Amino acid sequence: MKLKEKAVLVCDRLEEKYPDAICSLTYTEPHELMIAGRLSAQCTDERVNIVTRELFDKYRSIDDFASADVSEVEEIVRPCGLYRTKARSIIDMCAAINERFGGEIPSTIEELTTLPGIGRKTANLIMGDVFHKPAVVTDTHCIRITGRLGLTKNTEPAKVEADLRKILPPERSSDLCHRLVLFGREVCKARGRRCSECPLTDLCTEYQRTHK
Repeated sequence: MKLKEKAVLVCDRLEEKYPDAICSLTYTEPHELMIAGRLSAQCTDERVNIVTRELFDKYRSIDDFASADVSEVEEIVRPCGLYRTKARSIIDMCAAINERFGGEIPSTIEELTTLPGIGRKTANLIMGDVFHKPAVVTDTHCIRITGRLGLTKNTEPAKVEADLRKILPPERSSDLCHRLVLFGREVCKARGRRCSECPLTDLCTEYQRTHK
C-alpha cells in the first residue's frame, strides 16, 4: 500500500471515530489561539485552558496584551511553566502584530514565524483553525502516532511536517491533527497504549512488527 493510500485510510477511520475535529485549546478570538499555543509549550492543554480563562478575561485584545505589564502577565501564566519567557513573548508578539501587521494576525506561516515565541507548530495551528488553510500541527501526539503508523520515519517536527504534507490530503490535514490529539490521549498513548481498541492496527507498521 502506498503512503498516500494509507494516509487517506487513517483520515477516514479517525474521522469516523472522532467526527468533531475540535482544537483542544479553548479560545474565541484568533489572537487567543496564538497566545494559548505559545503557552502550551511544555505544558498540557488542560492546564493552559485553566490559565487562559483568567488571562483572556483580563486582557481582551491585541492592544491590551501589547501594553500589558509583564510582571502581571507572568503571575497569571506562572502555572504553565517558563512563565517569564512566555509572558515576555506574548507581549512582544502582540506589539509586533501592531507595529508590523497593522493589528491583524498575519496569514502565512512565514510571517507568523517572525513573531516572538511563534514556531511552526503554533503557526500551523493558526493557519488551519483561523485561516482554514492546509496545515500540519506536529505536536507530540502527531509525531508519535504517525511514526508508529509508518507515515514518517522522522521525529524532528519540521521533517515530520514535510513528510506528512507530501501524503495527506491538504483539505483534511488540519482536522486529522486535532483527531490525532484525541486518539493519542485515549488509545495510542505514549505509555499504556490500547492496541486492542485501535481501529488502525492493520495499518500500523509498529503493531505489525511487534505482533507477528
